[in-house]
Amino acid sequence: MPELDAPVVAATTKKRGGRDLRVAVPVGLGLLAIVGVSLFISKAYFIIVAALAVGLAMWELDQALSRKGIRIPVVPLAVGGAGVCISSYQIGLEGLLIACVLTIVAAVVWRLMEGGGQGAVRDLTGIAFAVAYLPLMAGFVVIILAEPGGQYRVALLLLLAVASDVGGFFAGVFLGKHPLAPSVSPKKTWEGLAGSFALAIAVALVGAKLIGIDPISAAMLGIIVPVTATLGDLGESLLKRDLGLKDMGSLLPGHGGVLDRIDSMLLTAPFVYVVFAVADRMSAVAGG
Repeated sequence: MPELDAPVVAATTKKRGGRDLRVAVPVGLGLLAIVGVSLFISKAYFIIVAALAVGLAMWELDQALSRKGIRIPVVPLAVGGAGVCISSYQIGLEGLLIACVLTIVAAVVWRLMEGGGQGAVRDLTGIAFAVAYLPLMAGFVVIILAEPGGQYRVALLLLLAVASDVGGFFAGVFLGKHPLAPSVSPKKTWEGLAGSFALAIAVALVGAKLIGIDPISAAMLGIIVPVTATLGDLGESLLKRDLGLKDMGSLLPGHGGVLDRIDSMLLTAPFVYVVFAVADRMSAVAGG
């Protein structure tokens, strides 16, 4: 039997999903380990990891938007993103909103002092988008974390987003035939979306039972997360297509950039926060 040469072997490791699994899998497991350790050792450590992720993603977003002549001041936005994480943990929803507003104000002042009026409307629009896309969405993760036992809920949120991604990837690779949004992301299929639902619902039912969430709320999580995660991924794909990029960055081998890895979780976070809030209210009413 003839032996395969190195290029052929390397090519076989790249599935139709476009990832080199030899690189993507260990990097993904390493990221999960870092997040998991920080989450369960101390909530403060997880907040540091979250703030760092927001800062790196903000830098990637600035690099990407600059291809269209849009510049966002990374320093005040990254510092503000860290402030959003801290305020969200300490104060809650009010702290999240106030910190986001202050971050926008600081970034606007920085931009006007740095660049004058040339292209100001374009850049200020980019600032508002950057804050809404990154620290605002990430703040909901920290609000969930702040609740008693919040680390377990955040772990479930992250596992659901991963389950949606993994289920969609493998179902799409082996069964995918019908494109979901061919003009935005040709590799996403309806079969892949079905795989996302299947694995996310299974993880939601098991995970929610372990942390004491009622079955109805668990089912809601299993249904909502694949939808929001897919929309988040498609939204970033649309952005990358407009900017002429394959990935938003290259910091994570096999995954692209930090923003490529957290895009689905960003849009998912506020919806999961709402489901948890409703579940807690229902539990309180039932117990009262």
